[in-house]
Amino acid sequence: MSANEGSNAYWSANVRLILISLVIWALVSFGFGIILRPLLSGISVGGTDLGFWFAQQGSILVFLALIFFYAWRMNQLDKEHGVDEE
Repeated sequence: MSANEGSNAYWSANVRLILISLVIWALVSFGFGIILRPLLSGISVGGTDLGFWFAQQGSILVFLALIFFYAWRMNQLDKEHGVDEE
C-alpha cells in the first residue's frame, strides 16, 4: 500500500466516524427531543417525560459520550495507520 492509499484510508475512516457520530447526535437531539417527543411523552424519567429529558439532558449526555468514543476510536485508528503519538 502506498503512502497516498494509506492516507486516503485513514481519512476515509475518520470522515466515516465523524458522520456516524453526527447522525447519532442528530437523531438523539433533534429526533428524540423534537420529532418523537409526542410519542415519548408517556414515559417518565426523573419526574418529566422522556422527550423533554432528551431535549434538555439526553442530547448533552450523548454528545459527551460521543466525544469520549471519538477520542478512543481515533487513538485506535492512529495506531492502525502508524500516526499515533508515542
